Amino acid sequence: MSNVLLLIGGFVVLVLGAEILVRGASRLAAAAGMPPLIIGLTVVAFGTSAPEMAVSVGSALGGSPDIALGNVVGSNIFNVLFILGLSALVAPLAVSTQLVRFDVPVMIAASLLVWLMALDQSISRMEGLVLALMIAIYIDMQIRMGRRGDGGDVPAVPAARGAGALALNAALIVAGLVLLVAGSRWLLTGATGIARGFGVSELLIGLTIVAAGTSLPELATSVLAALRGERDIAVGNIVGSNIFNIFAVLGFSAALSPAGIHVADTALVFDIPVMTAVALACLPVFFRRHLIARWEGGVFVLYYLAYTLYLVLAATAHERLDDYRDAMLGFVLPLTLLTLVIILWRTWVGRKA
Repeated sequence: MSNVLLLIGGFVVLVLGAEILVRGASRLAAAAGMPPLIIGLTVVAFGTSAPEMAVSVGSALGGSPDIALGNVVGSNIFNVLFILGLSALVAPLAVSTQLVRFDVPVMIAASLLVWLMALDQSISRMEGLVLALMIAIYIDMQIRMGRRGDGGDVPAVPAARGAGALALNAALIVAGLVLLVAGSRWLLTGATGIARGFGVSELLIGLTIVAAGTSLPELATSVLAALRGERDIAVGNIVGSNIFNIFAVLGFSAALSPAGIHVADTALVFDIPVMTAVALACLPVFFRRHLIARWEGGVFVLYYLAYTLYLVLAATAHERLDDYRDAMLGFVLPLTLLTLVIILWRTWVGRKA
């Protein structure tokens, strides 16, 4: 019963926190004269990733690196396939040119870099420091682009400018983030307790329950932003969160862990490749019309359900697990990537013509 109450209470607090955060972020963009995309990629994205940072760093220091790595990989897959997909189902999402030209390529490069680092089945403390350094460079570049006016127009939100307006909207963002973190923690505590009671492995908990639980702030924020028409915040939140998860969350987790982070076989051969494929899939989808249509959002959600089915089969050691994995890696993912490459090529040729 206590777990059920935690789930219900956490959901209510999450929705309230998302409402306050989106309202504060959109008005902060107007008050500061910054495009909402830049706010979404930095302030909102990094703030909603606070649970991932807390869980992953705590897990690494506590001797549970599988949860630290699984949380980041699982969160990134969940963010794009489920959250972005669900947000697009709520309302088609317009995609900024900056996302296509800069931020999505950065997300892809970050995913490939983690895959490369993980080939020796370990992300060392030095590699963690390299990742952490990259987030500092990324933030500096976002600030520079924001000052140049990249990332779209500043919205005509009815909010006053000046120090008082900045302070008020910053306070709304902080309050929203506090509620989001508290709500996600209540949900996470209840769900994790139930899963451990059923004897679920730590890696599976990290890839599913912990990943989804710590991504609840992103889910609530992006869906609500889509409903309110703040689509730059909705998309920027997801892409920025994924970049922050890899560079900052995984980077600091590896750097602070006494022995770095061990990479399990299943994460190396399946989960990290899926995370990379998901990041790659964003580029042609975003580039084609600078729009994520509802049907594309539906496809993303279906792919997340297929991924979750694999995790369930793996957790139960189902006899069809190998067949399902081979079908996903040998047929479904290559076919999807080939389709996306063809779409990208046709779009590129069409624009040049």
